[in-house]
Amino acid sequence: MKNKQRKTLKTPAKHRRTKHALGNAPGTIRYVGSREVEQQIIRVTDYKENYHSVQEVKAVEQVFQYKDTDTVTLIDIQGLNQEEEIEKLGKHFQINPLVLEDLVNTSQRPKVDEYEDYIFCVFKSVTLSEANRVVIEHVAIILFQDSVLLFQEVENPVFDGVRRRISNEYGRIRYKKCDYLYFALIDSIIDQYFVVLEEITDHIEHLEDQVYNYPKSAIVNEIQDLRKEIIDLRKNVLPVREISARLVNTEHKLIGEDTKLYLGDVHDHSVQIHETLEMLREMSMSLMEMYMSTVTVKMNEIMKVLTIMTSIFIPLTFITGVYGMNFQYLPGLHSEFGFYAAMGIMFLILVTLIVYFKSKRWI
Repeated sequence: MKNKQRKTLKTPAKHRRTKHALGNAPGTIRYVGSREVEQQIIRVTDYKENYHSVQEVKAVEQVFQYKDTDTVTLIDIQGLNQEEEIEKLGKHFQINPLVLEDLVNTSQRPKVDEYEDYIFCVFKSVTLSEANRVVIEHVAIILFQDSVLLFQEVENPVFDGVRRRISNEYGRIRYKKCDYLYFALIDSIIDQYFVVLEEITDHIEHLEDQVYNYPKSAIVNEIQDLRKEIIDLRKNVLPVREISARLVNTEHKLIGEDTKLYLGDVHDHSVQIHETLEMLREMSMSLMEMYMSTVTVKMNEIMKVLTIMTSIFIPLTFITGVYGMNFQYLPGLHSEFGFYAAMGIMFLILVTLIVYFKSKRWI
C-alpha cells in the first residue's frame, strides 16, 4: 500500500465525559467515554473438552449461574455505559468497587491488578477502520477460577479469532484451563498491534517517497497528524510491556506455570512492539527534517539556475544598454556591419560563460 495513496491515519477524537467523574467518591461507577449504547449485549461462551455453547442473554442476572462451574466460561459484555448492570455483576462476582470504577473509565491507563480471587487488567485495543484510520478502544478483562469477564465499549473484531478457536472441537484452547483463555484474549490484542504498526510503517515509507519526490506544503499537515497518532499509540500501547512482565513473574494461583510460558511469548512481542514504536517515532520526527532539507535543496537548485541565467544575461544586457543610449557618436553605430559585430560579441560572451560554468560543474 505504500505505492498507493491512502488516507491519513488519524484516531477519531473522543470527547471524554470526565466532568461526570470529578468529585465522586472512590469506587463510584461512572462511565467516562463517548461510545454509549442503548442496549447492553452480553454473549456467553461456555465450553470444555466435549462441550461448547454460545448464547446471548438479555439480563445480566442470567450469567450468575456460570460462577463456580466445571466448565470454562467467557462472558463478553459490550456497553460500558450500562452502569447499573455492571454494578449488579460486580456485586455477584464480588469485584472491588475500585476495579469497577477503572473498568468503565475509558481514559484509564493500561494496567494489571491482582486480587485474592481474580486478576483485573485494562488494555487498549487498536484496530483499523474501513477508512484506514486507527481506532483505539477500551478493553477490560477479569480472570476468575472458572470464567473470564470481557468488557468492551462496542463489539470488537479482535477477538473473533479466539471465538473460532473455541468453536473448534480439536483446538488446544478447549483442553486448557481458564488462564489459557485469559492469555488468548491478551495475545489477540497484541497481535493486532502488529497489523496496525505495519500499516503505519507503510504509510511512513509512502510519505518518505512523497517528501523526496514531491515535497508539497500539504504534506506537512499529514506528517504532523502522523506524529500525533504515534504519540497517542505510545501512550496506550507501551504499558503492555509492564503488564506482560508482571504476569510472567506473578505467583498468583490463577495462572499456571504452563500458561506463563505462553505469557512469556506475549512479553517478547510487547518488547518488539515497544522497539517498533520507538523506531516509528524517530522516523516520523525525521520526516519533517527530511521535508525541510528537501525543500531547501530544491530551493538552492532553483536559485542556482536563476543566478546562472542572471550571470549570463548581465553582460549581454550591458552591451545592449550601452548601444541603446541616445548619443549620436557611438563606435560602429553607422557601420554597415555594426549590428552583426555586436551580436557576434554577445554570442561569444554567451558561449564563453556557458563553457566556464560547465567547467566548474555549476550546470
